[in-house]
Amino acid sequence: MEKVLTLVSTPGGLTAGHIATARDALRGAHASVSPPDWLAEETACDLLFSGISADFADAVVRPHFSDAGVDLFFQPVENRRKQLLIADMDSTMVTGETLDDLAAFAGLKDKIAAITERAMRGELDFEEALRERVGMLKGLSADALERTWEEIRFMPGAHTLVQTMRANGAHCILASGGFTFFTGRVAAACGFHEHHANTLILEDGKLTGEVGSPILGKDAKLRLLMEGAGARHLPLSLTAAVGDGANDLPMLQAAALGVAYHAKPLVRDSVAHKVNAGNLTALLFAQGYKATEFVTAP
Repeated sequence: MEKVLTLVSTPGGLTAGHIATARDALRGAHASVSPPDWLAEETACDLLFSGISADFADAVVRPHFSDAGVDLFFQPVENRRKQLLIADMDSTMVTGETLDDLAAFAGLKDKIAAITERAMRGELDFEEALRERVGMLKGLSADALERTWEEIRFMPGAHTLVQTMRANGAHCILASGGFTFFTGRVAAACGFHEHHANTLILEDGKLTGEVGSPILGKDAKLRLLMEGAGARHLPLSLTAAVGDGANDLPMLQAAALGVAYHAKPLVRDSVAHKVNAGNLTALLFAQGYKATEFVTAP
């Protein structure tokens, strides 16, 4: 079976030297390697190869790129373009952690962000950490939700990733351990078909300090991936997932193209595909899309 190595950098950062290094490493492992196929000039490139497995290719090529600022994807060519995307929201589709940003309006951002960081690193139980953080916001005016939304910024490539996959027939799901107040807006802005998250309980225009049950955590994210694929009769080989925290890990490991996006160390070290240099369009390049095929508006 033919495989493909996709090299992706920040715009303009991929050089002929990077390509030569990758080709030489593959050839040194006795692989047959095609000439480079540029997906975006000086940004993304495909190298088709055969004769060795994708895992072995990864093992022989990746050590040459430890400090190169280049993301590497090793995959079979077959079923490369995915038909289901499930994405995390906080620090993945948007640049910050919405609960931490909300906590700023209660003067508790640093305290709550420290708990968030530990939970995303897998050091704390996600559900317990979520209830603890929300409990600290008891009495906060619901107006803070709107003010938090006004300050949200999208991750570079977020809209393009969803719009391009959607235009090519993929079903796109936003799944967050955050809150529906934000996922509904992010989903609408990016073009997700559906969104799933937790519910903040409000009473008399204020947060009660409670979150609706059941909590959407790592098991629910994995379930959404499996149910989404099953409902569309898709094999997991046609699925993609992206996230950064420990609560994303099961879905990232289950999806064929499960991408740790500028992720916490535990997550980055536990999945085959990772984006440490580029933006979310790296997931499109990994699927073989050329930059000229990107869709940037509905």
